[in-house]
Amino acid sequence: MPNPIYLDYNATTPIAPEVVDAMLPYLREYWGNPSSSHTYGRQAREGVVRAREQVANLLGAAADEIVFTGGGTESNNQALRGVLRSNSRRKLVISSVEHPAIANVADFLTREYGVEVVILPVDRHGVVDLAVAEAAIDDRTALVSVMHANNEIGSLQPIAELADIAHAHGALMHTDAAQSVGKVPVRVDELHVDLLSLAGHKFYAPKGVGALYISNGVSLPPLLIGAGHEGGRRAGTENVPYMVGMGEAARLATERLSTEGARIAALRDSFEEGLKHIFPRLVVNGAAAMRLPNTAHVSFVGKSGADVLASIPEIAASTGAACKADSDEPSGILAAMGADLERARGAVRFSLGRYTTTADVEKALALISAHSR
Repeated sequence: MPNPIYLDYNATTPIAPEVVDAMLPYLREYWGNPSSSHTYGRQAREGVVRAREQVANLLGAAADEIVFTGGGTESNNQALRGVLRSNSRRKLVISSVEHPAIANVADFLTREYGVEVVILPVDRHGVVDLAVAEAAIDDRTALVSVMHANNEIGSLQPIAELADIAHAHGALMHTDAAQSVGKVPVRVDELHVDLLSLAGHKFYAPKGVGALYISNGVSLPPLLIGAGHEGGRRAGTENVPYMVGMGEAARLATERLSTEGARIAALRDSFEEGLKHIFPRLVVNGAAAMRLPNTAHVSFVGKSGADVLASIPEIAASTGAACKADSDEPSGILAAMGADLERARGAVRFSLGRYTTTADVEKALALISAHSR
């Protein structure tokens, strides 16, 4: 069977050809240790410096505010564990729709350090209620951590407003922006955040590299202890090729964001309209909220989402987050939004990306229509 139509860009993205081209010299030629003072080290260090500037430019940050990590999960761990370890306050506020890389860290902090975790509910569109947040965040709060965009539904959260509430009480604001970076503008000055996590493989860089934005003025202990790499904030010899790749991916995202977002949103809307014609009972989850332009999270009411996908192997999509792809349980995100079991059971996430074409969308609709008979 030829490769299926890929509509699972929220799970991961292919490495962009330009990213591969940028990485290759650092695998073949510039293989030195960037901490070394000789020519080999200087060549590698120049690549890291440039990559840091490219990521900073994408986020509207200063280069020295970017710490490279092994991925979004590590960035989230460093943010949450670092703040709660170094702060006399013992309260953490998160949302009910966080990725396990936040929710499970919060559970760990409760078990190991007695941290009080307050979970903010969301409305039927998957969005945090600011009035509820304002009541929950107080002068005992050390950190508020709410994801910028939900990885399943695509709903965008009011991060700047949440940050303002947090700051009014002397708390720090963190957002997991792994799913939004490269899809919508993500500027730290506009979001008012102190900490922001991103993952390279979500925007056409390799898996195994990420970054954490740490605002100047925020003191955060390292998660990994060792030598003084990354300005003493992340020990371990730098993964230069992957950092270079992430930098190039950030450059491409900066360059293409405005045109690419509009093109993909138009394709997504066309796809959703086509699905509604095939399935009149179809529900588009989060449709009334501001959401990612590439994400179509739908419920085939009266059907099993897993069965729908299993019947169309020519399409690669998912019933929820990729980290839970082997689970038969309905999405906890939809449960948090108040969806009934039938709607949750019928859920499928289609997510489009840079290499999705009009022909892909039309073919996918034709396949879904044919298998629905």
